[in-house]
Amino acid sequence: MNAYEVIRRPIVTEKAVHLSQRRRQYAFEVAPDATKRDIQSALEEIYRHKKLEVLAVRTMRLGGKTKRDRRSGSQGVTREWKKALVTLAEGQTIDLF
Repeated sequence: MNAYEVIRRPIVTEKAVHLSQRRRQYAFEVAPDATKRDIQSALEEIYRHKKLEVLAVRTMRLGGKTKRDRRSGSQGVTREWKKALVTLAEGQTIDLF
C-alpha cells in the first residue's frame, strides 16, 4: 500500500494541536485496514527528509453515527473511520501547514 493511501489526512482540532505542542503526539486519519507498522513506515517514508523517529502508534476505530434529516425524517449513518495517534522522539516535530 502506498504511504499516501495509508495516511489519509492530519487531524487538526484544538485537542490535536494541544497534544502536538505538549506531548509530541500527532493525530491522523488512516486507512481502516492499516496496521501500526504500516502507519509507522508510511510516516517515516513521507517525512524521510526530516529523519522522523516514531516512538509509538496508538489506533482507534470510530464508528459511524446515526443522523436524521429533520425535514423528511429519514435516517442515515456517517461513515466509519480509523484514527492514529503517533508519538515522536524528543525534539522532533511535524509541520502540518
